[in-house]
Amino acid sequence: MIVDSHCHLDYDGLAEDEAAVVARAVEAGVGLMVTIGTTRAGWAKALGVAERHPEVLCALGIHPHHAGEQGLDDPAPLIEAARHPRVVGIGESGLDYFYDYGPRERQAASFRTHIRAARETGLPLVVHTREAEEDTIAILEDEMVKGAFTGVIHCYSSSRWLAERAVAMGLYLGIGGILTFKKSEAIRATVADMPLDRLLLETDAPYLAPMPLRGRTNEPAFTVHTAKALAALKGLPLAEIERATTANFCRLFTRAAALRPAA
Repeated sequence: MIVDSHCHLDYDGLAEDEAAVVARAVEAGVGLMVTIGTTRAGWAKALGVAERHPEVLCALGIHPHHAGEQGLDDPAPLIEAARHPRVVGIGESGLDYFYDYGPRERQAASFRTHIRAARETGLPLVVHTREAEEDTIAILEDEMVKGAFTGVIHCYSSSRWLAERAVAMGLYLGIGGILTFKKSEAIRATVADMPLDRLLLETDAPYLAPMPLRGRTNEPAFTVHTAKALAALKGLPLAEIERATTANFCRLFTRAAALRPAA
């Protein structure tokens, strides 16, 4: 079984055909999907998708793009929402200096609040970082000293330095379609050197469709293309990549492991 550990099934491009998108994923061998609620309004949408499909779970948070108007200073609302049994993660949250839609100080404050929620709930943190590597790692390391938590660097597409620091903290790396892009030589070189037991598969659908489907609306069924690319990169059979990344997912997303549908 393959797991798509990060997608957005309530976003335009997928929501209009939700049932068929999930069915195509299952047919392609994707047995679990985690859809991400990125705004307060999006929490209910993500939960709705997860409630309608046994193969779909969700994570809830406030994306850094929305930290200006919706950023969290108190973890209580998120902790309360995460009591729902189909919520398996906290986030995505983090820092995005590429678009800078949210003031950086608000992004940082909200990020720390999400970490508090992850620590208190025991659910893994889903981290978004774009052109903010040093500040992201500084916050993660500072918060880890205050109390341990688990998590994943979603959509890893950054430097070797970030990957190494994240893995050293015990975090995982989410590997998506970017791994297959022609200009991703440096990313492939880093992922090749990362321990297999720290890698997860994801799509970030509807964005970043992998080769040879680049340009199309991405969807969880396409996770298999990234799995094949990772297998080739690691010199391992596809079945081993499926087994290892699914085991990694269940180890990190412990609540998901308990909810995993029967084969």
